Amino acid sequence: MKNYRNFINGRWVESPRTFEDISPVDGSVVAVVHEAGRELVDEAVKAGHRAVAGAWGRTSAAERVDVLRRIADEMERRQADFLAAEMADTGKPLAMASVIDVPRGIANFRTFADILATAPLDSHRLDLPDGAYALNYAARKPLGVVGVISPWNLPLLLLTWKVAPALACGNAVVVKPSEDTPGTATLLAEVMQAAGVPDGVFNLVHGFGPDSAGEFISRHPDISAITFTGESRTGTTIMRAAAEGVKPVSFELGGKNAAIIFADCDFEKMIDGMMRALFLNSGQVCLCSERVYVERPIFERFCTAIAERIKVMKIDWPHDPATQMGPLISAKHRDKVLSYFELARREGATFIAGGGVPHFGDARDNGAWVEPTVIAGLSDDARSVREEIFGPICHVSPFDSEREVIARANDTRYGLAATIWTTNLSRAHRVSEAMRVGISWVNTWFLRDLRTPFGGAGLSGIGREGGMHSLNFYSELTNVCVRIDQGSEQ
Repeated sequence: MKNYRNFINGRWVESPRTFEDISPVDGSVVAVVHEAGRELVDEAVKAGHRAVAGAWGRTSAAERVDVLRRIADEMERRQADFLAAEMADTGKPLAMASVIDVPRGIANFRTFADILATAPLDSHRLDLPDGAYALNYAARKPLGVVGVISPWNLPLLLLTWKVAPALACGNAVVVKPSEDTPGTATLLAEVMQAAGVPDGVFNLVHGFGPDSAGEFISRHPDISAITFTGESRTGTTIMRAAAEGVKPVSFELGGKNAAIIFADCDFEKMIDGMMRALFLNSGQVCLCSERVYVERPIFERFCTAIAERIKVMKIDWPHDPATQMGPLISAKHRDKVLSYFELARREGATFIAGGGVPHFGDARDNGAWVEPTVIAGLSDDARSVREEIFGPICHVSPFDSEREVIARANDTRYGLAATIWTTNLSRAHRVSEAMRVGISWVNTWFLRDLRTPFGGAGLSGIGREGGMHSLNFYSELTNVCVRIDQGSEQ
């Protein structure tokens, strides 16, 4: 039985309150986790401020680049440990965790090391009427101690996406991973020690949201900024708390993303892409497509092809290299997804595929499994079409014109992502730019250049991260303005 402790000011800290980390594969206990109370969170924040006020706050960009690269090297050395922890917590297949989660977690540190090494700063010369001039240049300074609250769906990838730029800018962090996925965050603390990161720079506290570590971070008066990925409702709560100190926030929240499929698409390539967009990580990716609009001439063909692909999907033990889909994150989340299956039935949906729970006849029947599901026949105002489900389910609907589908796809309070499938270059540009989202993909899905802006609109978030956008969020920029007078003639 593993024992996941808090990591504060360079030391491992137990607490009297613990909870169990449960495997979604078979319901077994993965680890006992020590829950941080208010006092431990306060200790972590103070440790972070001491680090920033001390030697860490005086490090140069080049020194921090070296630290980030050492972290990446140590993560790579322990890649097998991270893979095992990720799979134990989430139940995601080896084929996904070994290709996406762990490599991307390592890449985040290397990418932000490279970005920091070449990061520009503004410099301007202002000529004045009297012949003098002013030289203006920007200085980048850390914010202080950043609260990092990360989700359970891509726990290592999204945690490192925040921690890497925060440390690159000279901040300290107080990290709270999801209570469902504490394993990789605990390993990351071990890596920080091994990589020689100074005490107090990386602090880890375990716990829940309300009346636990999450709330204690978001309400702490000395937290300098908060970055959060998770549910829109939770983001609203954190934003209220952050408003008390007028703290900067960066939120990546929920989505009810649209896929738009035109009849002129490369059909087989589109089907391959949509199987990923619908069912990667059991549909538990904020960028997954839950609303699928298919141009009428290929609507029936699409429904048939997706149903046939689902029939041959391998839903099995995560360690099997051929497994394509694992369980949901927890029994609680499975119950939520199943409640939407029932809601869709009450709303009159036609089930093209799935709609239930697979039965294995072994320990997996104690896990959090559901079938990949495709429904059709609902109006755009049905709750199943409008509310985020966050599982392996989508609603498919035909459309007849470009203008119609743009209006329908944008008719949502969310605004995170869209994917458009067409071989018409002009249409691809028109439709992708018309989407009210943070990212529009054309003939692909889940492809990212980490230097580009990433975030959402509406209920999908606030702010942008990625590349220089991350460095600017995690920094305090000071403009230095120096007046330079004309020299007297000699």
